[in-house]
Amino acid sequence: MFARTERLLLRPGWAEDAAPLAAAIGDEAILTKLAKVPSPYRLADAQEFLGFERREGDADFLVVARTGGAPRLVGGVGLHPDGEDLELGFWIARPYWGLGFATEAARAVIDIARHTLRRPRLVSGHFIDNPASGRVLSKLGFKPTGDIVARFCRARGHAVPCRLFALDFGDAGDGDAGVSRMLAA
Repeated sequence: MFARTERLLLRPGWAEDAAPLAAAIGDEAILTKLAKVPSPYRLADAQEFLGFERREGDADFLVVARTGGAPRLVGGVGLHPDGEDLELGFWIARPYWGLGFATEAARAVIDIARHTLRRPRLVSGHFIDNPASGRVLSKLGFKPTGDIVARFCRARGHAVPCRLFALDFGDAGDGDAGVSRMLAA
């Protein structure tokens, strides 16, 4: 599965992405904001991640900036099972922080969840020491559930307070997710 936005291509990761992926996500400022990613993040970790067999309907993407020259890996975004819901997760490499890429990529994935996967609801969360992700979730129409839970952060090696959010597609203000175009997989 692929998605395209005005500035980005969301695509599956391939074996040749291992080195750029390890370099982009390996920043401690990123690793400590993600729950499941080890630190340090090595080339072997990227190869293992890229080698996971994806199922039909999986929405797990590398985020690549569409440029006039060589495309640049700027992050990752995806949907992952969380009980009966799907959880939205995203990260953006530090050189691309503050440029709106997280919001743009996540909107495309929300569009996939709503219109292609036909999910009625998404969940997400952010460690409370990462308010920037909370702002992205709010821009996307997610609402705080009022819950803060301890969530294990692999890079930190301990549980960290995590604020939970939900996006119910029946709610007004769920964001105009119609900004992406699906391309043939």
